[in-house]
Amino acid sequence: MGNIRAALEQKTPKPYPELELPKSFYAEAEETLDMLFIQRFTNLSGQFIYCEDESDFLSNFMALADQKKLEYIYCWDEELQQLFQNIDFRKCRIGRNLDKAHAGLTFCEALIAQTGSIVVSSGLAAGRQLPIFPPIHLVIGYTSQLVYSIDKALNLLQSKYGQYQPSFVSVISGPSRTADIEKTLVLGAHGPKEVYLFLIEDAV
Repeated sequence: MGNIRAALEQKTPKPYPELELPKSFYAEAEETLDMLFIQRFTNLSGQFIYCEDESDFLSNFMALADQKKLEYIYCWDEELQQLFQNIDFRKCRIGRNLDKAHAGLTFCEALIAQTGSIVVSSGLAAGRQLPIFPPIHLVIGYTSQLVYSIDKALNLLQSKYGQYQPSFVSVISGPSRTADIEKTLVLGAHGPKEVYLFLIEDAV
């Protein structure tokens, strides 16, 4: 298992490095990207929190942790860990044992307005596990990451990683859900029951 995990974490070159992504297949929406994303994301049972800057994010984040009584918030990003240490916020955990995790805190790669979806990848510090196993997924996104459609999200990944793309890319559209049993919708069947997005303003 250790060898498999190590292989999955390695970056691999693109199989077709000269392949160019096509131009968008979708007509742009008349609404602004942020308003369209919020509408679609909340329609999918996502929870949205707007933040004017990183200071506002910290205030909103700590308020949510208190409100939801989140004592074990797992975060593997060194930048975030240092940020929480600076303000003496002690509810974040670094360990890889997720059995006690109340929530997982991650960054994202892109935000797709057309579908209200969040793009994550194994290229982020959170890897494959943190967005999936804890019952609550807390996501940090920036307004500069808002794009209209999935092809533009792939362009962001292309620009960021170049030839060596992540081995895993996931598009998250709200909490995990299924209606396999008697056509009854159940949230959290195969992943988090709740997804919160902290959207931080950073666009010029």
